[in-house]
Amino acid sequence: MLFHTRKKPILSKSIPLLYPIVCLTVFTGCQTTDPQSSNNNSPDQILFSRQNNLKERLFELNRREDALIAREAAISARESELVTLFSELLEEKKQLESQQIQLENQINTASRTNSLPASAPLSRTAAKKPQNPSNKSSASQNKRAQDDITILGGLEYIYLEPPGISLSARIDTGAQTSSLNALDMVEFERDGKPYIKFNIIDPETNEKIEITRRVRGHTKIKKHKTESQRRPIVQLRVKLGKLDEQISFTLIDRSKFEQQALIGRNFLRDLAVVDVSKEFTKPKTTRDNQQ
Repeated sequence: MLFHTRKKPILSKSIPLLYPIVCLTVFTGCQTTDPQSSNNNSPDQILFSRQNNLKERLFELNRREDALIAREAAISARESELVTLFSELLEEKKQLESQQIQLENQINTASRTNSLPASAPLSRTAAKKPQNPSNKSSASQNKRAQDDITILGGLEYIYLEPPGISLSARIDTGAQTSSLNALDMVEFERDGKPYIKFNIIDPETNEKIEITRRVRGHTKIKKHKTESQRRPIVQLRVKLGKLDEQISFTLIDRSKFEQQALIGRNFLRDLAVVDVSKEFTKPKTTRDNQQ
């Protein structure tokens, strides 16, 4: 007797095994899609964020730079004003000393006049036209003051110390401060104080002479359609005829000018008048003939 046995299909047994595999594949595909898209977008976002941070820092640095420039300009203007006030103070001091001397002379003259004996005979000229001692003294003082004022030409030789050389200088009443030709300027500090080292040209040998001076301040010169220039200020001794003064000079490259020095009002005030029609009215001072 034969028995026919029916075989069950293999697919029915494999379905429970395939279902987890299919689900796992689907979930895995979904998970791998999002990280890739997020990874593709994250570098752009980082770069954009860094760019914004750099722009903000650059804006802040520019703002601080503008504030420092404005502060430096204010300080330079204040220094220039202080230098001018200091020179004016010295000139007023000289005027007060001169007035004090004149007043003492007047007092001495008046005391000598009052001490004359009452019985002293008067001359006919004195009897006819009495003279006022104060007027005579005032006239002599005015004459002495006129004799003390020096007349200079538009160009003069000055003796500059240091370095002890003679230079041709332009006399300019329109300039407040004198200026000097300075090449290869280098500013530095010595014992905590500002100094500057520069060169000038010896007109006799055409060689450079190095000078080191203490910096007394800075002045800011602004010209039309050009950037403002910050010039250091130093003090040097100047001899011109009978005049012998220590004055302030602003240092600037004057290579394009014929004269290496320009003498302004800080040297001429109450000491000299300028006649531009004349030149080199005073003898040239050198190391050999200086007093």
